[in-house]
Amino acid sequence: MTINPALLLIAGALPIPLLAGRVRAVWMMLLPVAAMAVLWTLPEGVHGGFGMLGLRLEPLRVDALARIFATAFLLAAFISVIYALHLRDRMQQAVIPVYASAAVGGALAGDLITLFVFWELAGLSSVFLIWARRTERAYRAGMRYLVAQVASGLLMLGGIVLHVQSGAGLEFGFIGATEPGGLLILLAVGIKCAFPVLHAWLQDTYPEATVVGTVALSAFTTKFAVYVLARGFPGTGALVWVGVVMACFPIFYAVIENDLRRVLAYSMINQLGFMVAAVGVGGALGVNGAAAHAFADILFKGLLFMSMGAVLLRTGTTKGSELGGLYKSMPQTMVLCVIGAASISAFPLFSGFATKSIIMEAFAEEHRTAVWLLLLFASAGVFHHAGIKIPFFAFFAHDQGHRVSEAPLNMRLAMGLAAAGSIAIGVAPNLLYGLLPYEMDYSAYTVPHVVNQVQLLLLASLAFTVLMRTGLYPAELPSVNLDADVIYRRLLPRAWRTGLQGATRMRDEISKPFQRQGGRVSTIASRPFRARGWLGVPWSTDVMVLWVALVLGLFLLISLL
Repeated sequence: MTINPALLLIAGALPIPLLAGRVRAVWMMLLPVAAMAVLWTLPEGVHGGFGMLGLRLEPLRVDALARIFATAFLLAAFISVIYALHLRDRMQQAVIPVYASAAVGGALAGDLITLFVFWELAGLSSVFLIWARRTERAYRAGMRYLVAQVASGLLMLGGIVLHVQSGAGLEFGFIGATEPGGLLILLAVGIKCAFPVLHAWLQDTYPEATVVGTVALSAFTTKFAVYVLARGFPGTGALVWVGVVMACFPIFYAVIENDLRRVLAYSMINQLGFMVAAVGVGGALGVNGAAAHAFADILFKGLLFMSMGAVLLRTGTTKGSELGGLYKSMPQTMVLCVIGAASISAFPLFSGFATKSIIMEAFAEEHRTAVWLLLLFASAGVFHHAGIKIPFFAFFAHDQGHRVSEAPLNMRLAMGLAAAGSIAIGVAPNLLYGLLPYEMDYSAYTVPHVVNQVQLLLLASLAFTVLMRTGLYPAELPSVNLDADVIYRRLLPRAWRTGLQGATRMRDEISKPFQRQGGRVSTIASRPFRARGWLGVPWSTDVMVLWVALVLGLFLLISLL
């Protein structure tokens, strides 16, 4: 019997709240391991397809692209549940496998209806990781997050309906952006993939989640969206420039941001930009580069979020202006954070070097010089805000006197697994290259490429040093930086209040003449009922008898007619 790994995760999550102690811990770790074993025993092809209302549903389809993303999601689920073992909040521990199942199920979906179901499950389940922080800020952020996810789902559903009506069928393959249905689906994916202007929900909500929740959020929703792009929109030229903008603009926000988890949220958009641009250029190198970098990003971005989560757990803050000197108290967390920083910065022998280079090579082969240079600038920016700023301001700069314990053992173990994976991909990239959907003759470790990357990193380091020594680098100040979320957090509420006040004034002005006339009519109509009105004075018995006789006679007359 064929088992869907996603359904296995969902079923396995149900008893988690009922288990306790080591039994719960072992069960949580076995779930993604069992799902991984099932995934890799499934042969390629469609399993369990069936017809419904004249349409063909394929809830389980396995191929190379689906398998590598599903593998990355299950690996992230395994690391996340280990990171969450110290929690007493069983709700978070149960939500993580359900959330992971949505990404795995979406990666293995062979039809658009199945994709939509898991698309919605990802949004609805993940919001509980924000609300689990149980603060007013988290509640409000969760509501805004839910609005973004529901809007994406509605656009996805509308796009699927139009796509099917156009005669394209339900198969989840290449969709393209030439028809209205495809455009709506692309817009739905753009929300979850944090396209420019549509991105504000990400850095607005992720930093408000719990310590564990932010780690899980960083792995699934956005990478699920990248998978849908790689499956449905490869070679869509507009995505190249969308990705370039995504890779470049977050750098400036990340440099001035004080909250280090928010810095990582901007860094996530930056890395997603590389993947989106790779999907846009298409071809074997483009799709392979997007898939490989998504795999690596799940590990090193998760590692960075885990290290900042450990800092938040021990110090109660991730604001750069309130941190520093933690290398004395948390040396192991510091080393693991540096490994994540080296990986995201694409240092040789670390994962980012092995995966980002595929994307750069794809644009070099297409002779897209302007795009290549902009992505090179974005790479240098990554080193500034994630490679240097995160570990420097958290663990070294301006010692604030925090003397705390190291992160819990389970958290260090989870970070160690992510670090080991990042180093393994960097040292032996063919381990990952062999899983990619297309065969390619490519080697990251060529002399020109290594020399160019080392030069880039050295120049970026020199620039950071000069800026710090001259005092030109933006100081870590408690502040609020306005982004596109100002539209729905400030401008729209203000416009709504202004419009409501204007409508109230207009209603009052229009209703004044009617109120005056209504007052006169009411005065005239109420006169008979007043104390001295003809209905209000005492009537004699003979008059009342006469009125009763008249009314009875009237009823008799009506009944006869």
